[in-house]
Parts: sequence; structure tokens; C-alpha cells
Amino acid sequence: MLMNTHEARLDALRQELKSRGLDGFVIPISDEHMSEYVGAYAQRLAWLTGFGGSAGTAVVLTDSTLSPAAAMFVDGRYTLQVREQVDGKFYAYESVPQTSAARWLGENAPKGAKIGYDAWLHGSKWVEAAQAALAARGATLVPVDGNPIDAVWQDQPEPSPAPALVHDDKFAGESSKAKRAAVSEWLTAQGLDATVISALDSIAWLLNLRGTDVERTPVALSYVVAHADGTADLYIADEKVTADLRQHLGNAVTVKARADFVAGLQTLAGKRVSVDPDNAVAAIFETLKGVNATVVENRDPTILPKAVKNAVEQQGQRDAQAIDGVAMTRFLHWLSVEGPKGEVTEMSAAAKLLEFRQRCGDLRDLSFDTISGAGPNAASPHYRVSDESSLTLVPESVYLVDSGGQYPCGTTDITRTVWIGNGTPLAEVKDRFTRVLKGTIAIDRAVFPKGTTGSQLDVLARQFLWSVGLDYAHGTGHGVGSFLSVHEGPQRIAKSAGGQAGTAQDLIPGMILSDEPGYYKAGEYGIRIENLVLVVKREFPGADGEYYGFETLTFAPIERRLVDTALFTADETAWWNAYHARVLQVIGPQLSGADDAATLEWLEAQCRPF
Repeated sequence: MLMNTHEARLDALRQELKSRGLDGFVIPISDEHMSEYVGAYAQRLAWLTGFGGSAGTAVVLTDSTLSPAAAMFVDGRYTLQVREQVDGKFYAYESVPQTSAARWLGENAPKGAKIGYDAWLHGSKWVEAAQAALAARGATLVPVDGNPIDAVWQDQPEPSPAPALVHDDKFAGESSKAKRAAVSEWLTAQGLDATVISALDSIAWLLNLRGTDVERTPVALSYVVAHADGTADLYIADEKVTADLRQHLGNAVTVKARADFVAGLQTLAGKRVSVDPDNAVAAIFETLKGVNATVVENRDPTILPKAVKNAVEQQGQRDAQAIDGVAMTRFLHWLSVEGPKGEVTEMSAAAKLLEFRQRCGDLRDLSFDTISGAGPNAASPHYRVSDESSLTLVPESVYLVDSGGQYPCGTTDITRTVWIGNGTPLAEVKDRFTRVLKGTIAIDRAVFPKGTTGSQLDVLARQFLWSVGLDYAHGTGHGVGSFLSVHEGPQRIAKSAGGQAGTAQDLIPGMILSDEPGYYKAGEYGIRIENLVLVVKREFPGADGEYYGFETLTFAPIERRLVDTALFTADETAWWNAYHARVLQVIGPQLSGADDAATLEWLEAQCRPF
């Protein structure tokens, strides 16, 4: 039934494209803000294909007799998932970065074809690449007037009308006025009149506001134009603006209707306007150029200061981790009791973890959909459990849970891999788990000079897998926001800067990153261990420069039964013992009630030194 539904939707789209004189159309997971996670109204790719991942693109050619007539493009995180959710009878599976939608169109679009795209969903760099690829076949890229998916999606949700919320300075650590003043100084120094800020988390940070318009990311649908004189225009739907928000924004921020954003851009005619090509859609560039504004491509000026957390945000993260660690510890203890009974499912485990988080503190949302993977499902790094896919946790098997919470004081993200049952884990599983853990420890213990990038550290995490011919097809670490996006740039730990956004960014004290190497054996199991870390200064007598390292932020026990201590060095054993002593120190006092007596006893056993 599922595939028939998606086949009918594909047919309806092709009929719509044919009526518009288009020979194909490109469908990304995106919205007008180039968000990673998008509102329900923007889930066009999921509606069309059934794909539930957070990154991917489809290309549909109007002529269904062509071979291939459609393709799905995903990276290594979704290699397994796309095959489970998208029917290969209708879509060819393509791997990124080995290929791309633009490159594929250059090889497969009919000669002379008109390929449609929505300029409000693609960046200008993608448009340029696709135009160049199509030109070689005498084909053209055509911006559509209204997305054709919207024309055939009969029950498409409306954008969220929920009010925008004030984010108190006691959590932000800096007023919006001070942040806007810094942007004003930057614009003046660059000889610019204004900057267009369209990334939702950037707007949330700059104006100290939050929202509930996108699941898992506390942002409000809006745009900002910040001016060199320190004023700003906020384009947001009228129903989202409360009296509290107006008072918070003050007189220097003019609130305008979201529908007037294009008209607002047109008033910048003749001005020098900064736009971030990595975060602004092509339609913004086209609108500004259409009124002869001078468009200067720069990084969004809020990106770096947002990533470098101030002292208040750093402490907020510690506080959030302490709350979240209690929830995770209670869950792991519960799982140790209930898992071996063979009655827990991926869905029920995720629901139980949510219940524990809701009991612990001011949880506003999860920071992403919980990855609750048993056995073979855990081999898909970004597996998304559903009623249809949910497996029972089988005794004497591996279970992986990657989850996080959104608290006003911080955003959490933690992964633990556990052995279900009371028997002895398989030797291969222990070996792989220990090599992954050694990578986690290597990043955590790293010391590096000022100017070091994430790509320079990545090998530290992979070396123990590489030494036996193994690897994992995702980055080792991503930035994390402060009650914002769980995936935040510009910092990243991954293999290389080539084609990998963020890996060329040097790591600066105050940045938060995940530390999450993994290993995945297709069809059998997956392993990942993830803590969050904070970049901090390291002091050395006689140092020849400035050196940095990491402060561990995440505290919850790691599965000791899966550790092969024969593979540990003395330093790694010391790290394990020190880490778990700290877990007990942070979490133990919060388990003082009678209801937590068994959990505390279990935690003490998990934290005993090797």
C-alpha cells in the first residue's frame, strides 16, 4: 500500500510537470531557510518518496519511459535507509559525494530539456552547478512559479502559526542589542549597508527568540535584514508576534509581515548587501540582483559568534547535560532489567527514554528523532524507527540509542551502544566496540595548537578501525547549538575539507562538538559512542604558543561489558576510570530518592574502575 501511494504521487507530479512544459524537477529536503530539519509543510521529499532522512534530494524526469527516469541522492549515513524506504523500481539510488543531482542531470537529462527547480529551496551555488551541467546537454534549468509538489499535495499542512518566544538573557548570556551592535560594527567595517539573515537559528540567536515551528529545533519562521545603523527588520507572520515579543525586540527592530519579505529586499536597490551563499536560497540573490543591489558574498556574521558559546551558555550546557545524564542513566538501568525479557521494542524503548527525560527537567522537545536501533537496524547510522520498522530487542544482541533533548539552558546529544542480555558478548562485537571507544577517548584527550581544524583531528578517532581495515561513513563530530540546532556549524570533525562544510574551520575555545566515532556491519549491528565536548584552553609551562583541548560535557555510563580491556593502553584505562568517577559524581547525587535506589546501585556497579 505504501509503495502504491508513492507511485500515485509520482504519477501526479509527472502530470503536473507535463502541464507546465517541464521535462523534470529537482526535490531537495529543504525550506526557504535551507534548514536541516524542516516544518511539516516543507516535507516534500518525504511525501513524494517515503524517505525519512534529514538529508537527500530526488530528481524526477517527466518521461517515465526513460531509464533511469528518477533518482534519489543520499550520503553514506542513509545508504541502507533509502533502500528500505524508497522503491527502487521507481528511483535509482545514487551516493553523495561520489555523484550529485547536478552531475546526474548532466548525464541523464534529455537533450534540450527544461528542468524545473524551486529557487526558494536551493542555494545559488547549486543552481550554478546544475546550470553548467545541463548546458553541456543543451538543456536549461528553469525556476518554477510555485512548487509543483504543492500543486498535487492535497492535504499539505500549513506553516506553523505558533507564536515566537522570547529567549531570556539569563540563558543567552548576551542581549540582542549587543549582538546587533556587533553586526552593525562588522557591516560598517566592511563598507556594507545591510545583511540578509535567513537561517532560522541565526535569527533566533541574533534576536534572542525561539519558537516551535520546526520539530526538534526551537526556531520561528522568519527573515531578518540587519542594517549598518544597528536597526533590523524582522519579517514574520502577524499571528506569531506577541506583546512580549514586541517589548523584547524594542524600537530598533521593526516587525514586518513575512509575506512582505521580497518587497523588503527590493527596497535595498542600489545598496551593498551581504548574503551568505551557504545559508541563503537562490531566490534571495535573484531578487537583490533584480533591483541592482550590489550583492557581496560573505559568511553570515552571526555564524561564528553563535558557535563560540559565552560563559553563560557554557554553564547552561553543563546544567543541561547533568539533567539529561540522569534521564539517560535511569533509562540504561531500566533497559538492563527489561531488555533481557525480550519484550522491549525499538519504539517502546524510545518512548521510555522520552518519559525519563520529561521527568527530569524543563524539556521543551527532543533535539532530534531518537535513533533507537536493534540488531540490523542499528547498522543504519541515521535509522528512524517507525511502527512498521520497529524490532524487538533480542537477548544477546546489540542495541544502539542516539538521542537528545532541548532544554532552555542547552541542547544535548548522546549515543550509547549496549549489550542486551546477561550472556557474554561476541568477541567481534567487543573488538569493534573497543576500537570505537578508543577513538572516542582519543578525541576527548586530544591537545592541539591554535588554528587546528576538525579535519586534522579526525584521524585520531578512526586510526584504531583503520588499523584492521574498517571505517565509518559519517563525520566524527558536529557542532551543537545552545537551545538551538543539534547540528550547528561552522565547526566539524570529519575526514577532509574537500567538499565537507566546516572541516576547514579552526576550533576555537567555546565551541561545542560531538565526539562520535562508530562502526556498522550491514545486516547485523551498529556501534556508536557519543559524548559532547567543549573546546577549552590548555596551559603548559614553557608552551611555544596557545594550545587547546576538550572538556567533556556528557556524563552517562558506557557499556563496560563490551570493552575488551586487552586493547586498552594504560592511558585509556585511566581515562575510563576518571570518566566514570566523574559520571558518579555528577549523576549519583541526583539519584538520592527511594525510587532511585536500584538505579544508584546499578550506576555504582557500572562506574567501578577497571
